[in-house]
Order: sequence, then C-alpha cells, then structure tokens
Amino acid sequence: MQPILIVGGAGYIGSHMLLHLKTAGYQPIVLDNLSTGHREAVLDAELIVGDMNDAALLSNLFSRYSFSAVMHFAACIEVGESVRDPLKYYKNNVAATITLLEAMQKHQIETLIFSSTAAVYGLPNAASINEAHPLNPINPYGRSKLMIEQIIQDLAQQGKLHYAILRYFNAAGADAEARIGECHQPESHLIPLLLQVARGERKNITVFGVDYPTIDGTCVRDYIHVDDLCAAHLSALNILLAEKRNLICNLGLGHGYTVLEVINKVRQITGHSIPIIEGQARAGDPPILVADAQLAYRELKWQAQADLAQIITHAWQYVEI
Repeated sequence: MQPILIVGGAGYIGSHMLLHLKTAGYQPIVLDNLSTGHREAVLDAELIVGDMNDAALLSNLFSRYSFSAVMHFAACIEVGESVRDPLKYYKNNVAATITLLEAMQKHQIETLIFSSTAAVYGLPNAASINEAHPLNPINPYGRSKLMIEQIIQDLAQQGKLHYAILRYFNAAGADAEARIGECHQPESHLIPLLLQVARGERKNITVFGVDYPTIDGTCVRDYIHVDDLCAAHLSALNILLAEKRNLICNLGLGHGYTVLEVINKVRQITGHSIPIIEGQARAGDPPILVADAQLAYRELKWQAQADLAQIITHAWQYVEI
C-alpha cells in the first residue's frame, strides 16, 4: 500500500479523507497536533502527534516512510478570529506550510493535495463562482490560503512540485456509517449549530440578515457533503500520481440553499422545533455564494452527489449515536 501523509488528519475533513484512502487501498498516516483535531477521529490509522512547523519531526517522519503524496488539511479556519489575530493565521497557515514544503523538497516528495477555500475569491461578482473569478480575499484567513496557493504554484513552476489546489465551499455532513462526524470547538457552522438546537443544547439559532435579495431574504450558500469532498480529493490524488500535472478546482454542489431552507430541512428531518432569532446582517456576507464546479467535473471526472437532505440526515445520525 502506498503511504499517504494526511497533515491535519484528525480534523473534520482530514479524518473523513483517511477513511476514503483506506477504502481505496492506500496507507494513510496522520500528522496532527490535536489543537482542534480529535484523537478518536483517526480510528485505527497511525497517528503522529506533532506540528507541521516542527522541521525535525518532519525530517524523521519523511525518513521513516516513502510517502507517495502529502494531503494538507491543517489550518486555522475561523474568519472572525483571523481578523482579531492575523499573525496567528499567517504563522500557523503560511509559515508552517513553508516548513512542510521545505521538508517535502528535501525528501523529494513532489505530490501535494492542498485544502483551500472559496474565501480566496472575496466578495463575489457573480452568483456562481468559477476558477476565473478574481482572487481578492477580504480577511486574513482567505489571504493566508491564497498566499499558500501562490507559494505552491511558484514551486511547481520550478518543476519541484505537482499539486491539486481544491477550493471548498461549505463542507457539511458526516460519514454515512456514523463512524465520525463534524465536531468543532467552538462550533460555528450552520448545520451543526442547528442540530445542537434540535438536541436541546442550544435554545435557538440566530439568522444574520433577513432582507437579502434572495427568495426568502436570507443568504444562499452551497453545501457539499464531506464524503463528496473526499471523493474529489481521491480523484485528484490518483490523477496526480498517474499524470504528474497540476489542478486548481472548486468543490461544491453547484446549487445553493437559503438559511431558512436549511432550517426547515433540519426541522423536517429531526422532528424538532428550531426557534429563530433575527439578527443584523454581518458585514461582508454576500447574499449568494455558490460554486461553479464544472472544471472539477471535467478534470476530476467528479460531481457532488449528496443533496441537502442527505447531508443533514448523515450529520443527525452521527450526533444521535
């Protein structure tokens, strides 16, 4: 089995990725400092507890294994925190990634799958965003991800790296067998927050903005099942290992749902009332943010399969165990 290093593999998306890699016959090895990841999410895969900014640890790890590729999911991801503490994001996201890339070069590991974000686009100039959209992030989180993208591309131009940069929209859901799921501390994502209300762990949900120019006045977002996201990563990995080429693709369902549509679907699936508080719209929140994922369809031979109902059902099954 080809060993694949999953940096941040104890986190939400990384832990789901290791399940997909195992099913596909790869040997996933996880590196995670457990600052936001969870030891139990790694299940029976090998876990090295440590930081990607630790050059000595990386040197030892890369000497022990002949990794075919690195999948990089490790990052600080909270937009609001990035505004309050930008140096944390540039240090953890950008500087630490440079350490990882230096170690990869030293040990001649040339294949990288990088977890990026739709935040690199900033405020959209179209309802559906494709990869040609201008890159103009509006917060340190998005800027840190774009910096890493640019560093990766600079290395590739030198012939030292083959990469897939995958820009996510709203990852959601849980493993279909309920082995692992989404668990952030503190939680800030809409669907897990709604499920906390359904379980009685929160009294209500605040809807930020009810007068947007959408069908019901609330924001529209593109939600993609975490398993669909991982399937795209697996396809990208197989292509890079076979063809040694570079890819930049959006990953999304290609269809948006309003906040109220999500709330109503959670009510329907859980059978619980979800009380709402109307809040002020948040600065910088675009009315509509939806992926144009046609390039991923063409290049990766991939398309998201799960709709909103499946996403919520799997997330609910996981938290109800």
